[in-house]
Amino acid sequence: MLNEDKKSFFGKLSQRIGDALMARASIDDDFLDELEEILITSDIGMETTMKIVETLRTEIRTNNLTSPHAIKVRLGKIIASLMDKKESHGLCQDTPLVILMIGINGGGKTTSIGKIAHKLKAEGKSVILAAADTFRAAAAEQLVIWGQRVGINVIKHKEGADPSAVLYDAIQSAKSRSIDVLICDTAGRLQNKKNLMDELNKMNKVIDREYPEAARETLLVIDATTGKNAVSQVKEFDQAANITGIVLTKLDGTAKGGIVVTIADEFDMPVKFIGVGEGIDDLKEFNSKEFAEGIFNE
Repeated sequence: MLNEDKKSFFGKLSQRIGDALMARASIDDDFLDELEEILITSDIGMETTMKIVETLRTEIRTNNLTSPHAIKVRLGKIIASLMDKKESHGLCQDTPLVILMIGINGGGKTTSIGKIAHKLKAEGKSVILAAADTFRAAAAEQLVIWGQRVGINVIKHKEGADPSAVLYDAIQSAKSRSIDVLICDTAGRLQNKKNLMDELNKMNKVIDREYPEAARETLLVIDATTGKNAVSQVKEFDQAANITGIVLTKLDGTAKGGIVVTIADEFDMPVKFIGVGEGIDDLKEFNSKEFAEGIFNE
């Protein structure tokens, strides 16, 4: 996963850590202080950074680590362990499956829906989309464009319609046609958290009532370029929905990338997909081990 993409979002971090290691005759407290600064300025949060540095400090002492290579390898393993959520990284394979996609407007939610739909269709699954973001102008039209591009149907109502009504119709269509996966776009209006929470609760009740046999995923789409602001978004949405995973978009040359580590560690939340480009195939399944080790294995 990382060989072709890693330099765009973590190459600078790897280089900075390598430079810090090579500039010192020994692995001492000054190096660890510099490492702490490098991690924090790469969008890894303070709490997670301290956990990484203190774990490395202990392992340096316990295992007598002295070579730059050994330090890099150990750092990769420490970071991988913080991000590793075992089997929960993968998208639920049970069918029928309903995926609620949540996230603020402009974060790449609609694009991610299209890319996930494309991936699922390529795997042989039947997919239908529900355009339940009825409050944002042109949201449904954008989803329809993606549906046409991928070759799947989109259920939509007029702008301003009840999102739960759109979801209801999509569920009936999915059931009547034995569709494997229903992906539902939702409105991203964090400025009014109560309305958002009420809306998501209503939509979940519709699923409970009309599609109790369906498995569930609620994926939060986060724009990596927002850096540490992404943490506050996760906190807000986590109060409004039972999030099962993160889709981190725009993790290319403009993003520092460390926010992946922070979200996985601080919220004990699996990252399911990372977006590394504009292409339809540029949404990659997340692998914590490859991701972390790729930081340090140029």
